[in-house]
Amino acid sequence: MAKRWSEWQPGGARVRSVGMLAALAAFFFAASAQGVVATQTVTGPITSPGSAFLTPPTSLDLASFGYVEEEFFVAGTATSYTSASPLGTDGRWTATPADTADYVTRILVRRPTNPKKFNGSVVVEWLNVSGGLDAAPDWTFVHTMLLRDGFAWVGVSAQLVGVSGSGGPLGLNLSLKAVNPVRYSPLVHPGDSFSYDMFSQVAQAIRQPSGVAPLGPLRPRRILATGESQSAFRLVTYVDAVHPIARVYDGFLVHSRGASGAPLSESPQATITTPTPSLIRTDIDVPVLTLETETDLITLGFFPARQPDDRHVRLWEIAGTAHDDVYGLAAGPDDPGPAALDTTYLPPVTSIFGVITCSGPINAGPQHYVTSAALWRLNRWARTGRAHGASAPRLDIDPGPPAALRHDPFGNVLGGIRTPQVDVPIATLSGLGQSGGGFCALFGTTTPFDAATLATLYPRHTGYVAAIADAARKAVHAGVVLKADRPAIIQAAMGSTIGQ
Repeated sequence: MAKRWSEWQPGGARVRSVGMLAALAAFFFAASAQGVVATQTVTGPITSPGSAFLTPPTSLDLASFGYVEEEFFVAGTATSYTSASPLGTDGRWTATPADTADYVTRILVRRPTNPKKFNGSVVVEWLNVSGGLDAAPDWTFVHTMLLRDGFAWVGVSAQLVGVSGSGGPLGLNLSLKAVNPVRYSPLVHPGDSFSYDMFSQVAQAIRQPSGVAPLGPLRPRRILATGESQSAFRLVTYVDAVHPIARVYDGFLVHSRGASGAPLSESPQATITTPTPSLIRTDIDVPVLTLETETDLITLGFFPARQPDDRHVRLWEIAGTAHDDVYGLAAGPDDPGPAALDTTYLPPVTSIFGVITCSGPINAGPQHYVTSAALWRLNRWARTGRAHGASAPRLDIDPGPPAALRHDPFGNVLGGIRTPQVDVPIATLSGLGQSGGGFCALFGTTTPFDAATLATLYPRHTGYVAAIADAARKAVHAGVVLKADRPAIIQAAMGSTIGQ
């Protein structure tokens, strides 16, 4: 789908000349013809029985932020895709429609109640089903920024496992139809081959509602897609194969992907896998920002999919971070903000929900600060048409094989996006080295410095706080930490016992 008339910006500049109207009309006709998304119907808000199901659970009172949470069902006929030729590593894939199937899925909407607070941008998250249930890791990482800046957020149950799967790797069946068979009895998922078009149709329902409007009185100007981990794999395939057909999203945050994409099509349809590596196509017409942790580059094997930044593609690699961490798994879901919670000084966390127990403390790094900055910059990029310095240094890696991170004498990685928690360290923060049950290999490690090392590095508390404040200032200047989050970083340092 083409951008709205008021948002079209050739070369990043807003249109001002009336003399360009004829050319613009031709452009919109051609662009609109490329966007083919079927009509869908929306019902809701769904109110009973029970309440909307999503993990991780949160105690946040959205009303206190001027927000409301509502659940809707979206129904339509979805299309799967095929390709007449093998998919190449450059991501310039040509997908064509294949089978069709009816579906009914759910979306969860969190939005400002007052239209005057709405900033015009909707973040649509492809809910993660790695654990065998719908989860919203990106909401957890960035919700303080979303609530602070007036974004709307929509979580999409795009995949079969989340709707009616039979259980995940932990042996628990927590699909929607299992946890509340009455509330979710209308849901019908035809299989993940149809998930891409379902994801497109949700954006269509948000942008041009027919009947029930999922955003109520809000009128979106931009729709941004995000997905973390396995959802990021699916976004890679969506960007390369489906976006050129649908054109309903104005930007993509691809968070913690591996080297390939998800299958374009899978059983019971013909299986069409994606190559390794699968790059982001460089002829993409909207911004794509890929956000990677140490775990993603090495454990998930993203390294071969590195590509140079260009007009619409950026890659951020964050030092001291893991695929998921203390904030995402434990502290973040209940963080009221308004700035993000600094996890650097929390007691070590080794057990998650009493279900997953790791061999040592999991990573307490600064990923949530950078993820918020990445999404904020993506939104600005989509709004203005300019990247505004969104390029960032890469992590220092020995290409091997095998590829390996290079570290400083304290064991922290060199290069990449730098944060105060890495440049003024009180621990070794790594995305690697964890063992234990479940997903522990993805959670990284935190190895606190001993008392003697801390005393040598930071003999005075005031000196430590000053160093943190200076590092936070530099991170804000570099655009990788938001100005609104800097006070939380400094306040947490002031409340610590480092140097005392």
